[in-house]
Order: sequence, then C-alpha cells, then structure tokens
Amino acid sequence: MNTSQIELRLKRITFEAERISSFEFVSADANPLPGFQPGAHIDLHLQQGMIRSYSLANAASADPLYYRVAVQREPNGRGGSRWAHDKLRVGDKVWATPPQNDFPLDECASSTVFFVGGIGITPVLPMLRRLDAIGREWKLMYASRSPGETAFAEELQRIDAGRGRIVHFHDSEPGQRLEIRATVAALPASTHVYCCGPTGMIDDFLAVTAERDPSTVHYERFGAAQQAATEGGFDVVLHRSGAKYRVEPGKTILDVLLDNNVAVPYSCCNGVCGSCRTEIIDGQADHRDDFLSDEEKQANQAIMVCCSGARSKTLVLDL
Repeated sequence: MNTSQIELRLKRITFEAERISSFEFVSADANPLPGFQPGAHIDLHLQQGMIRSYSLANAASADPLYYRVAVQREPNGRGGSRWAHDKLRVGDKVWATPPQNDFPLDECASSTVFFVGGIGITPVLPMLRRLDAIGREWKLMYASRSPGETAFAEELQRIDAGRGRIVHFHDSEPGQRLEIRATVAALPASTHVYCCGPTGMIDDFLAVTAERDPSTVHYERFGAAQQAATEGGFDVVLHRSGAKYRVEPGKTILDVLLDNNVAVPYSCCNGVCGSCRTEIIDGQADHRDDFLSDEEKQANQAIMVCCSGARSKTLVLDL
C-alpha cells in the first residue's frame, strides 16, 4: 500500500435523507489524521479496485478527530455508492488519500452566497461553520427534490440558529424553484458566489455569473459538463508495452484498460478530479473533461481516460 495513504476505520453510519447516509471514519492505527480546510475531499479506496472522491462534511480542522463524508446511493452509477451503502459496515477498514482541496473557501470575502443542489451541500457545511467562526456574512440557497431528500436538514437548522440565512427550495412543491439568475442579479459585485450541485445547476450558475469578476465565482461539479465519449471506433496503443486494444462503442478508454488489467490510476470517473490524467504520445484526443484547461486541451499532450475519447483512428498513450 502506498505510504502516502492513510488507513481509516468506519466508526458511525448516519441516515441523513432518502438515499443519503453519512459515514464517519477515524484513524485505524491511532495516528493523527491530516488536517484539512473547508471544501476538501478524500479519495476512498473501496473494494474491487474502486476509488471514489468524497467531500468532507465535518468542521475543518488542523487536527481532526474524524472524517465525515456523505454518499448518495445511485442505482445506475458505477457501483461505488451501492457498495458503500450495501457492504460497508461499522468497524470496517478502508484506505484513503489525505485530504486535497479543489474547492477552497475565500475567507477574505465580506459576504458570500451559496447555491447548492442535493448532495452538493456536503462541502458547503464546513464552509458555513468557518464563516461563522470568523464573523463573515453568508446565505445559503439550498435546492432538493423534497423535504425527505434534503440532507443535513437538522444540522443546517442548528447552524442557522433562527437567523434566516438558509432558504430551502423543493422541486416537489409548487413555486419552489430556485431562480439563480434573479438572485445573482440582486447581489453586490463584491459578493462571492459558490455553486455545487448537478450539471444543470452548474451550467445555469456559470451562465448567469459570466459577467462577474471571475475571482468571486466558485463552483465544483459532480461530473464533467459533457457526456463521456463512448462512441468508440478507435484503437488505443500502450507506448511502453506495445499492447493495442480496440475501444468499441459503449466503452470508455478507462473501461477498456481495466477490462485488460492495465494498471491506471482513476477516481471520480467523471472527468473532474484529474486522477486518470495520461500523457499522449501520438493521436488526437476528443476531450470531454472539466479538469484540463482550454489551453491544455489545445496542446493535446494529456487526456483524461475516464471520459475522453479520440478523434484519430489511433491514440498512443504513455502507458
């Protein structure tokens, strides 16, 4: 096992909402857990080679006693959430990478507004607690399908403490749609805005904040804005071994590599975390990720094999 990884033991499972449970992990060997800042996540190494990224939902600390993540069961997902809900039990041990942060909180903002959809509330919880701790103004606009599918509702009520800073929107109730455009338009230019939720919400958020100062706009996706490339019809050649594999329709490059027992790092499987970044030796990639910059995609030197494909008949990878 990689020494950069830490071993965790599952201490508690808590029902948070329909299809959503939180999992609280402590150190398996009594060694101190690495600290983290609001917005951080850990990669959990589940069984059968699955690695999944989960945001940390507990209060950020330089010396945390535990890590808490929330998992929404996805019947049609790639298996990670089903395994966590159906197989993971209190006392089980798992390996994890130390916390990383791709969604940091700007603590210098005088006021902050969060737009959250569903399980996207997870990384925002420690942000709210931190802003309270340093005396900053904030407001949360939280959309979910129904009251029963609103994760951490009681905890949020305690955080709000009757101040009216949290507004809930439920798709199941008439007139309860979260109108991001109207809300953003009424905000001062100096207000920092954050969004975490499904693709449609993120797309709307980015469209309505396009004219704002980019330094005040923050977001984290569950997955890439584009659908994964599964058209197939090209070959992948591994430069180091010379092995050649056909990517058939319905498969991603990662699917084919794993089917042929090729060791390649991966995590989110959605093109947002960067774990599966692979160097390109030859060929033209069809980029579908949200990790590489436009300049990096144009340079065509790397590809996210979990979701991107090929525009050329052959793609030679540094594997």
